[in-house]
Amino acid sequence: MDLYTKHDREAVGWWFFSPSPLPLIEHLPSKPDNTFSSWKTTRLVQTSGGKKNIFHFDGRLPIPEFRSQTIPPHFPEKANSIGTLKGDLSNITAPPFVLADKSTTEFPRYWISHPDLFVAPASEPDDAKRSLAVLKWFLASLRGQQYAGRKPSEGVKKPLNAFLGELFIAEIGPEGEETRLVSEQVSHHPPVTACYLWNQKHGVRAEGYTRQAITFSGSVNIQQIGHAVLTVEKYGEDYLIPLPNVKVKGILSGGPYPELNGSYKIVSSSGYVAEVDFSGKGVLGFGGERNHVKAKIHDKDGLVVYTVEGSWTEKLIFKDSTGSTLETYDCAAAPVSEARTAPLSSQDPWESRVAWHGVIEAIHKGDMQGVANAKSTLENAQRAMRKHSETSEEAWETLFFRREKAHAVASKLMEVAGMGLEVEKTRGVWRFDGEKAKGLEKPWRSGLEPAGRH
Repeated sequence: MDLYTKHDREAVGWWFFSPSPLPLIEHLPSKPDNTFSSWKTTRLVQTSGGKKNIFHFDGRLPIPEFRSQTIPPHFPEKANSIGTLKGDLSNITAPPFVLADKSTTEFPRYWISHPDLFVAPASEPDDAKRSLAVLKWFLASLRGQQYAGRKPSEGVKKPLNAFLGELFIAEIGPEGEETRLVSEQVSHHPPVTACYLWNQKHGVRAEGYTRQAITFSGSVNIQQIGHAVLTVEKYGEDYLIPLPNVKVKGILSGGPYPELNGSYKIVSSSGYVAEVDFSGKGVLGFGGERNHVKAKIHDKDGLVVYTVEGSWTEKLIFKDSTGSTLETYDCAAAPVSEARTAPLSSQDPWESRVAWHGVIEAIHKGDMQGVANAKSTLENAQRAMRKHSETSEEAWETLFFRREKAHAVASKLMEVAGMGLEVEKTRGVWRFDGEKAKGLEKPWRSGLEPAGRH
């Protein structure tokens, strides 16, 4: 059983257990490859009431090489469920009980989970304050994005890997002032998700795309390749929005959590630049602060006008150039707006919650065999579909996005940030195609469905 294929190593998201330790998983290692440790036999050992239950797996697990790993408190019942799974499980990219109940195409919704912050720049006439409003929206969005709406104490789970052509369409915020989004999986090899977010009333929109490349080295390193551009129409102003890299720490201690790392720039066409530095706990937990961020905004002459410091999961302190506190923003207490989607009966078969409905339902019921069966049905159908020339990835036509070779606005802003487009790594530059979207009617693919039914 090969739990991860070569493509799955670059799957978007991660798969970890919730924190709360119980021992233990025992591995019998053979020769590891460059990315994963491989085991001819893997034994899951559960002790209950003095009785030891051992579950055997042949193949490879995507876990760094070590002799033991803590596991969640609900593992005993899940382990017994693993022992009852039947059939070919080679297509399961993670144990079913560590899967989230949503696909990676849903994740762009967390950029607008605070819709008031997303549109706030449109109401600010001052250039510098608009840059501050954009920075605040960016930082306030990170908690929801990294934890997928879960509480940090609940840990992280692996989202479902989106399939080619998968869509998520939703709106957030008060009716009449709603912010809408459409997200589409525009590439499968490599996996690339494109999204478009817009608020028509306030004239604020953002579009972007990302490929997430994942490597394992004791912790999980998630490199985001791509970019986003936020536009405030009233002022004809564009902002380059960075996509921070993620390191998932705490694996060996049984309490995995995401940590952003590196330095990034939010570049405005007005000339203001926000420099953002992420840091976290030091090696073995010594020094540093979890989810720490420090940022400053300066004008084109380098004069610092605002600073921000704190935790992107807890509190952020905003100050002006004199050091006076302007605001303390509580990321943990800030209200989060839920995404609204059409009823399942009205959604197209290619929309995420319809396509994955059987998997999601089984996850909610705790039915691991049901998760495995429903997941296999969809993924096997997708593999079969790609073997036909007319539905191969090479011939595939996206619905809401078009592929281009360049992006003049993004490139100009990237020059200031010392970056450049990496077109070859994302199979192009993905732009929202409003004209094509206007002509779409359901069913969008003329009867072709993700599970292969016509």
